[in-house]
Amino acid sequence: MTALTLSTAGAATLRADALVVGVAKGPKGLVVAAGAEAVDKAYDGKLAAVLDALGASGGEGETTKLPAPAGLKVPVVLAVGLGPVPEQDESYDEEALRRAAGSAARALHGAKKAAFALPLDDASAVTAVAEGALLGAYAFTAYQGGEKKAGNKNGGPKLPLAEIALLGAKPRDKEHKAAAERATVVATEVNIARDLINTPPNDLTPEAFAAVASATAKENGIKVQVLDEKALVKGGYGGIMGVGKGSENPPRLVKLSYTHAKAEKTLAFVGKGITYDSGGISLKPAGHNETMKCDMSGAAAVFAAVVAAAKLGLQVNVTGWLALAENMPSGSATKPGDVLRMYSGKTVEVLNTDAEGRLVLGDALTRASEENPDAIVDVATLTGAMVLALGDRTFGIMANDDAFRTTIHEIAEEVGEASWPMPLPEDLRKSMDSPTADIANMGVRMGGGLVAGLFLQEFVGEGITWAHLDIAGPAFHEGAPYGYTPKGGTGSAVRTLVRLAERTATGDLG
Repeated sequence: MTALTLSTAGAATLRADALVVGVAKGPKGLVVAAGAEAVDKAYDGKLAAVLDALGASGGEGETTKLPAPAGLKVPVVLAVGLGPVPEQDESYDEEALRRAAGSAARALHGAKKAAFALPLDDASAVTAVAEGALLGAYAFTAYQGGEKKAGNKNGGPKLPLAEIALLGAKPRDKEHKAAAERATVVATEVNIARDLINTPPNDLTPEAFAAVASATAKENGIKVQVLDEKALVKGGYGGIMGVGKGSENPPRLVKLSYTHAKAEKTLAFVGKGITYDSGGISLKPAGHNETMKCDMSGAAAVFAAVVAAAKLGLQVNVTGWLALAENMPSGSATKPGDVLRMYSGKTVEVLNTDAEGRLVLGDALTRASEENPDAIVDVATLTGAMVLALGDRTFGIMANDDAFRTTIHEIAEEVGEASWPMPLPEDLRKSMDSPTADIANMGVRMGGGLVAGLFLQEFVGEGITWAHLDIAGPAFHEGAPYGYTPKGGTGSAVRTLVRLAERTATGDLG
């Protein structure tokens, strides 16, 4: 993990491999942002003019490298765009700072140390810049470097920026120090979720995921319980077993319990953990299998959020449920037309084995409901329909309580995760009626993401507030990196879950 420090050193005196400054779009051209005054002075007040000559516009996330002049202790200055200059008496938007810091950190992969002289008006800005820089300084290199090991000096991946120094932050200020510590915890857990999502499925089986979760939980004082295939059969978890029985790698249900002695509220987070999804007997078509290692992104987010809550010592009880299975076709796999008896006792006619996430979640939601938490939030890469509706950067939010859905939407926007509230139309429920079982796992195609939400609602305990986050779009990024978002696993929803836990702990849910 990249190291983060708060530095009182001046921009002109700190020694580093690079110095990051912010620039923005002003009404009359490029503007050098606050924090970079000493750097601008070193350019004789002409930094904006030099950058303009190089084609910089100040656009969000744009980076421009230039040699440092005499008077600075760094060889390179990196200017990063912050977007439009804020209105008078306003600060830069936190997400703009987060993305700018992330873009700068990505541009400095391979460097040992960089100083960030971006605008830090308050503790919230410290959080945003620290979080963005730490998230931008991410690379998944666990499976790279074979050439180097074989003796090729040029082999091996370029490692992330090793150390970040935030200039202008105050290490002795309690709020600044707390902001940096929180950002480090949250970014660390998001990056761990990314690592899990990026791990090849031959190494991250349900059993392996459960082992990682167990070891990490014990290190952080979190109680853990793992139900293996024998316990799942004995317990009547027909949904999880129905999905997992076609694979040689058997399923698991992992319970993580973080408790605080003074907690007054309990949250349950439930994550879909399909470590590889072939579609089962309803096999996915060619071109749709290559990224299906990411179908456990919901479980990764839940795992990371529970660990973050424990590390932050939040005054709230948080239980995480990881519903882990591998969905494969074989002679023992569930077939279209089979009927499964879920943990709740409800029977489900399986019309499509590629609608498997809702089956494992159904069992986990019922089990989580038995403990009567104050609220349940499930997270899942559940439907392609949600991607069609909202694109690949926004997750959908459904809930059985409009106020709770609104709260989660506000929280997601607050932490910089794009989301959108979605309805649960009652008229779509009838499309899942089955002549054979209590319910079918498929309904009408149009509005398929909402149909999936309605299915999950069937397994939530009566009177329990519940929300469903369909992160199928933003969980895995296949395009070029941007801001603090890398190619591959993103850790989507971790920050939203952590902020929900924080606000629940303080009673600040609006």
